[in-house]
Amino acid sequence: MNVIPAIDVRGGLAVRLTEGDFSREKVYSNDPVQVAREHAEAGAQRLHVVDLDAARGEGDSRDVVRSIMKAVKVEVQIAGGVRTRKEAQEWLDAGAVAVVMGTAAVRDPLTFHSTVWAQPGRVLAALDVKEGLPAVTGWTDTESVELETLLARWATLPLGGVILTAVERDGTLSGPDLETLKRVRSRTVLPLSYSGGIRSLDDLRALAEAGADAVIVGKALYEGQIDLKAALALV
Repeated sequence: MNVIPAIDVRGGLAVRLTEGDFSREKVYSNDPVQVAREHAEAGAQRLHVVDLDAARGEGDSRDVVRSIMKAVKVEVQIAGGVRTRKEAQEWLDAGAVAVVMGTAAVRDPLTFHSTVWAQPGRVLAALDVKEGLPAVTGWTDTESVELETLLARWATLPLGGVILTAVERDGTLSGPDLETLKRVRSRTVLPLSYSGGIRSLDDLRALAEAGADAVIVGKALYEGQIDLKAALALV
């Protein structure tokens, strides 16, 4: 299992939200590029970088994200506001190893499927779960579709994987949603990453046992609950 540090960028700052709520934001650094360097120096092989401005549809932090990609020699996967084939292509051309699509994956199957087939193995589907439903548009809305229905739609696509996020646990340090992870794991053979509520090395062990191929960790690293070197050594 891989451990992937998350860097969420909003207004040029490295921040974390609680339960995806933009009004419950905490700033951890005014230099996201330096945060990326520190994660790389600790041994991270991949970073999960989220443009929260683009995710919400209020401008973007593209320049900061590009600076992160230039500053580190590790893989970077980009999330947040990637809703068209053109946007995905631009990030991949800029050096991203993969892009994450959430809203398009749920609401715009035609665009999503064409993007995936154009970039096999380099698109990840975001399965952001809020109140049991897929969350979209920066987690500000939900769609009335079963998770199993989405997973069935994605089953025949050449995806790089699925990222499951338990939105109501994200940024809470309350522990992972193992039941939803097991539910999703039982419905897909695609590489499966998990994020949301992770707080300890024991949580990482539990997630590995529940079937996660990778975990994306954010607040627990900033708050010192998990040491990245120790986490990487564990897995």
